[in-house]
Amino acid sequence: MYALYSAVLGIGLLAYLPAFMARRRRAGYGRDLAQRLGRLGEGLPPEPRCWIHAVSVGESAAAVPLVEEIRRRWPELGIVVSTITPTGARIVGERLAGTATHRYFPIDLPGPVRRALDAARPRFFIAIETELWPNFLRALARRRIPAMIANGRISDRSFRRYRWVRGLMRRVLADVSVFAMQTDEDARRIIALGASPSRVVVTGNLKSDLVPEATGDDTSAWRERLRLGADARLWIAGSTHRGEEAVVLDAFLRARTRCPDLALLLAPRHPERTGEVEGLIRERGLAAARRSRLAADGTPGAVVILDTVGELAALYALAEVVFVGGSLVPVGGHNVLEPAMRGKPVLVGPHMSNFREGAELLQRSGGGLVVKDGPELERELTRLLEDRDLARRMGEAARHAFAGRQGAVSATLDLVGRHLWPPAQGVAP
Repeated sequence: MYALYSAVLGIGLLAYLPAFMARRRRAGYGRDLAQRLGRLGEGLPPEPRCWIHAVSVGESAAAVPLVEEIRRRWPELGIVVSTITPTGARIVGERLAGTATHRYFPIDLPGPVRRALDAARPRFFIAIETELWPNFLRALARRRIPAMIANGRISDRSFRRYRWVRGLMRRVLADVSVFAMQTDEDARRIIALGASPSRVVVTGNLKSDLVPEATGDDTSAWRERLRLGADARLWIAGSTHRGEEAVVLDAFLRARTRCPDLALLLAPRHPERTGEVEGLIRERGLAAARRSRLAADGTPGAVVILDTVGELAALYALAEVVFVGGSLVPVGGHNVLEPAMRGKPVLVGPHMSNFREGAELLQRSGGGLVVKDGPELERELTRLLEDRDLARRMGEAARHAFAGRQGAVSATLDLVGRHLWPPAQGVAP
């Protein structure tokens, strides 16, 4: 079964090679191809080491509080944090500088995996948000290196996909020492896929323990950077996908007839779509400005496109209303926690299957609303802009709903101390 998996993966990589090389030139993927092949190079932290894997931006952000607390509790450990995307690498480099060393995760084939583990020699491994790589986990088990899934989440789509290969999944999950899952539903799903119930614990979402960056005196500086006028009121549409920006822009134009001082910041989920989004903005007679170029050619009153990585969470603090994308189109939504923890009323579309619990919590608490289409988005946006007291009450409700769910980092660390580190007496590292 593992041989078949490796063969299929290898053939898939060969078929994907032309697209991979094009993406490498366009977005920076593959700059560290040697590391993807298991050659991690010099500069790893001193032993003993632990290895934490976070695929991209969201997982890297979730890993930050966990990595920081591991360093505080076990200062003797060197920490390697791996990602697959360069945007995730950037988050690690910016938020964990001096705390962890970044490397790219090896391709999940026996050769790259063996070389990477020979170089890193981790004492334990933690994967953020249910990253299941069969060859890598099998190699860890053969070396008696304990592994953990932290902040585990199984989306509807992943659950359906994994069930097709349940036989392989049962073997893969047997190589994991403990599963720290976000919700009861995530726990039920991982057990249904073959994880032993005795090794599954619900710990909550690590992002709930992220302390929102204090904007404080930086608020005026950020407003100036974004070319916001003194009276401008900001709406942020975050993590949007194709099909949503047009809806957001049309809602913005209509809402601005009632609220002429309204400004918009659009944050596409994939920054490489910035050119496409610029075209949509200009088609509507609006000026567009990229965040990365505002210092040079910013235009007051332009719709700002956030084409940088790692700033959206902090910028939510400037918004009066937030829309979280991936939800008006059938993508499954994105995490509403970051705007909610900053006390903002949150609007989402009906497609929130990947973050169902968070969306339901927002609705129950009165901190957010579900809008089914563009006209409803414009209507609720306008209502919140015109009724500032309602917007304030909703924002506070959102903040309190998620603040009551903190503690995931502590619960996860307790599991690390019980199952991963320090090693049990008489057990080889």
